[in-house]
Amino acid sequence: MYQNFGQFINGEWRQGSGAEPVIVTDPGNGQTLGEIAAASVADTQSALASAEAALVEWRTTSGWARADLLQAVAKEMTALAAEAAQIISKESGKPLAQASREWELSTDQFIWYAEEARRIYGRTVESRVPGGRCEVSHEPVGVVAAFTAWNFPVVLVARKLAPALAAGCTVVLRPSSEVPGSAMMIFECLRKAGLPAGVANLVVGPTAATYEPLIASPVVKKVSLTGSTQLGQQMIRDSAATIKRLSMELGGNAPVIVYDDADLEKALDLSVATKFANCGQVCVTCDRFYVHQSRYHDFVQGFAERAKKLRVGYGLDEGTQMGPLINPRRLKAIEAIVADAREKGARIVVGGERIELNGGYFFAPTVIADVPDDALAIAEENFGPIAAITSFSDSDDLWRRVNNSDFALSAYAFTRDPARIRETVARLESGMVGINSYALAAAEVPFGGVKASGMGREGGSEGIHDYMNIKLAQIVL
Repeated sequence: MYQNFGQFINGEWRQGSGAEPVIVTDPGNGQTLGEIAAASVADTQSALASAEAALVEWRTTSGWARADLLQAVAKEMTALAAEAAQIISKESGKPLAQASREWELSTDQFIWYAEEARRIYGRTVESRVPGGRCEVSHEPVGVVAAFTAWNFPVVLVARKLAPALAAGCTVVLRPSSEVPGSAMMIFECLRKAGLPAGVANLVVGPTAATYEPLIASPVVKKVSLTGSTQLGQQMIRDSAATIKRLSMELGGNAPVIVYDDADLEKALDLSVATKFANCGQVCVTCDRFYVHQSRYHDFVQGFAERAKKLRVGYGLDEGTQMGPLINPRRLKAIEAIVADAREKGARIVVGGERIELNGGYFFAPTVIADVPDDALAIAEENFGPIAAITSFSDSDDLWRRVNNSDFALSAYAFTRDPARIRETVARLESGMVGINSYALAAAEVPFGGVKASGMGREGGSEGIHDYMNIKLAQIVL
């Protein structure tokens, strides 16, 4: 597959001219899936030139025409769903059912933003000047550089491409080199749908050949990133010289409050399924659980019992519920977090160790109880299959503990009290809050965080505005 695709520049697939190939590994068995001829600096510059040239016509293409093209992309994606899910599963390790669902959610992005392309509204404001009027309109920001992470290799791509294209921007996208084939599947759908040459470009390769030319170029007017907070901080510094517009979805460390009146069975069923999806490698997953002391024992026991029953295995094997971590580095990182919890007096209830399976990067579903607040499992994003559980009794102290984090992407709570729901939503410092639910990511609602978790929003009617400039015209007749 990689030989047939590679770099997508100016409407066609090309082989990169970089010195070293990109080697893609299957995390479920440690074997090589394939190699890609990497992009060089010249390839990235060619992609930029193509995006700049295509912007002239694309930005003036009507919203209705852009909408029709995005709908056509969605149809191509639907036709390619089965094949795409296989590739997503092999590259990322996630179970096939989760890979299929990710492709569906990615398709939703193109459907949603096809409709948003028709609804880019302006407004008229009464002028103070006699015979005048003020018109507020929106225009595409220009050429966009987009960077995506490996944990959701297609939905992160779709969240950037769909609103950018709907707004009238052109794009150069650089996906994670660990999962490039998944992004290539979307770009093949763009090609089949008839997207004009140069409107969307894909470059795969090392940082020096892809990231650095895009960030340094004055052609790029906006940057969109999904990645670590450290990378986001570096990107802010790197883009300062050319004053680029930025939107970033960065790290998370989501708290979950389980109140004394919670539906415990519902909370457990949803929490276990969410925590161990994609092997815990989800920025909005439930990381640290604060359980009322009256429900603490039952919650820990119920979580452990459910975690023990999870079937860990290769993503394409029937019945697999949790796959591997993405690479050996993540294995070492998760082991360090577990060791730190032990040293600080926490109790490993279930898991806490690697699983030797087919040469893959597997770690057991892990439940840790009595975790102190200064343990890494609570204090930092673990980004793995670790559920860190602690208790609370005093509500005022609870808010100090829950909000004591630089991350503020998502937060959750389980309660049946309407007044408590309102208080919880108001007091949680987070860009997104789930009450008795973990379902936050959908095309029709804004997704994003505050504090060190990022800026800007993806999804919803808000998402398209991150790709548009506001223009005021004072017109006097």
